[in-house]
Amino acid sequence: MSDITIHLKLFAAYQEAVGAAEQTLVLPFGTTVAAVCDRLISEHPELARWRDLTRFGVNLQFVEPDTVLAEGDEVVLIPPVSGG
Repeated sequence: MSDITIHLKLFAAYQEAVGAAEQTLVLPFGTTVAAVCDRLISEHPELARWRDLTRFGVNLQFVEPDTVLAEGDEVVLIPPVSGG
């Protein structure tokens, strides 16, 4: 199989850890949203505490962690946020 390119948008703790609001990633065909999150956590271990609290979005729709990504998808990782 071939690789896919996705566009990753980051918010709150993810954006702070990575130092950017967006990234373009080339991933193997069949990669899930959860695998993208796991990759980010492996590169930035301080994000591990947010893993079980993070919501996932693909192309402006909330999705489950096992959602398989496709070429050109826009992926959003949304950790809990607070404010008022």
